[in-house]
Amino acid sequence: MDAGDFGAVNATLNGISTILLLLGYRFIRRKDIDRHRQMMVGATVVSTLFLASYLVSRFLHGTTYFGGQGLDRAIYLFVLGSHTILAASVPFLAAISLWRGFGRRYAAHRRVARWALPIWLYVSVTGVLVYLLLRPYY
Repeated sequence: MDAGDFGAVNATLNGISTILLLLGYRFIRRKDIDRHRQMMVGATVVSTLFLASYLVSRFLHGTTYFGGQGLDRAIYLFVLGSHTILAASVPFLAAISLWRGFGRRYAAHRRVARWALPIWLYVSVTGVLVYLLLRPYY
């Protein structure tokens, strides 16, 4: 696989994670805890697969550099910077949220999930956006 193939796989995994997160939110709003749990575990598995694929791609192919200039570059750097900073928190927030949810500590789970979900969604969506912005440079 070349770097572009990994990018497409990673973007797809991020997209799937986004869908699972949104479905999980929908199910919990409907008080369907079992389906909510399934979607959130699925999002965790898919995000873990993404992380493994991302690390392998960086190891095998290094970094893909953005070749744009001007406003395009500024937008890319903003998206990448915010994505990267927030992405570092997702594994911790997700793990705490899952732990509390599986422990049936729902009030504590909600306190973390209130932050974890929007951050995780932002990271998943901007992961796809970063791929789309980098695509011409693979």
